[in-house]
Amino acid sequence: MHPRPSAPRPDEDAELADAHPPAPVHYAEQALLGALLLEPARLDGLGPLAPEHFDAPAHSALYTAMHTAPVPDAEQHRRAPVWLDRVLQAARPQAPGLTASYLHTLVHRCPWPGHAAAYAHMIQADHTRRTVREHADRLAQAATEASLPDPTATVLAQCDTLSSFLNTLSSRFAPHPGSLPRTPHPAPARRTAGEEALEEERALLACATAQPSRLREMRWLQPDDFVLPLHGQLFTCLTALVHRREPIDPVTVLWEAQHQHLLHANFTPADLIGLLATPVGTPEHWGEKILRRALLAQAHTTAVQIRAFTDDAANTPHQLATGSRRALANLTALGTRWQRASHAPATPRSPAVPRAGPRLRAAPAPPTTRVSR
Repeated sequence: MHPRPSAPRPDEDAELADAHPPAPVHYAEQALLGALLLEPARLDGLGPLAPEHFDAPAHSALYTAMHTAPVPDAEQHRRAPVWLDRVLQAARPQAPGLTASYLHTLVHRCPWPGHAAAYAHMIQADHTRRTVREHADRLAQAATEASLPDPTATVLAQCDTLSSFLNTLSSRFAPHPGSLPRTPHPAPARRTAGEEALEEERALLACATAQPSRLREMRWLQPDDFVLPLHGQLFTCLTALVHRREPIDPVTVLWEAQHQHLLHANFTPADLIGLLATPVGTPEHWGEKILRRALLAQAHTTAVQIRAFTDDAANTPHQLATGSRRALANLTALGTRWQRASHAPATPRSPAVPRAGPRLRAAPAPPTTRVSR
C-alpha cells in the first residue's frame, strides 16, 4: 500500500477546478490521475485513452507529461517520488497553475488505483458525448450559415462525418439493454414561411400545372418539403391527377382541390385560379429550391435533437449512437432525394402526347405472298 498524504484543504485545487463544473467526469479524471501518480505502471493498461479525451486542460497536460517522463520501477517509486517532480515540471509549460499540492490532491481523490481502467473508460465516454455535441454544432452552423457558397454540400458532408463517427462507437462501447435515449424530444421548430419561399412554391405549382408531364420525373419532391402546408396539399392534388392520367389545367386542379377540402373563405376558387395563372420557369428549377430549403431545415432540426441527447448526461455512448442514428435517418433520406434532383442526367424530353383523343395505330404491313412450288 502507498502512504496517502493528509486530507487536502477544500480550496487547495480551487484554481484548477473552478473553471470546470464538478461534473462526474471531473472526479473520474482526478481519480485516474491519482491512480497513475500512485502506480505509474498502470499507464500501459488504459487502452486508447489520449490526452485530448480529458475535459480539464490541466489534466490533459498532466497525462501528456506522464507519457514523456520514463516510468520508474515500482520499488524505486515507493522510496523516492522523483517521477512526480518530473511529471510536474513537464506539465507546467502547458498548465502553469499546476502545483505539487494539487498532485497530492489527485492522489487523495483516487479511491482505488486498481480501478484505473474503469476511470479511463468514463473519461472516454464523456469525451464521446462532447464530440457528438461538436458534430451537432457544426451541422447546425452549416444549416444556418448564409455565407457558405454551397450550404447543401456542406450539410451533407457534415452528415456523413457524423454518421461515420457514430459507426465507430459500436467498436468502442458495448451495446446494452435500453439502447434508445429516454431524453424527451425537443419541440420541432416551426418553419417560417418567408415571402421568397412562398413565391418559389407558387411558381412551382403554376409551372407544374402548365407542364404536368415533368412531374413524373420529379418524384424526389414530396408534399412535406413545402413551407406552407396548403402548397404541399395542392402539390398532392397535382401528383394525384398525374398518377390517374387525367387532364391537368387550372380548372381540373381546382376541382381536385375542392374534393380535398382545400377551399375555404381565406382561399377561394378565384385565389387558386390566380395562383396557377402565370407559370414562369420550369418545375425542376423551383422544385430544387424547395427541396434545398427543406434539406437545410431538416439539418437544423436534426442537430437540435442530437444536442438534446448530448445535453442529457444520463445517456450512455451506446444510447447516443442509437438515438443520433435515428435522428439522422430523415436527413439522410432528404439527402438521397437531393442527390437524385441535383445530379439527374439532362436527357432530351420527348414532345408531350395529347391527353385526349384516340390513339393512332400504325398501319399493318402488307402480307407477303408465298409462291407455291
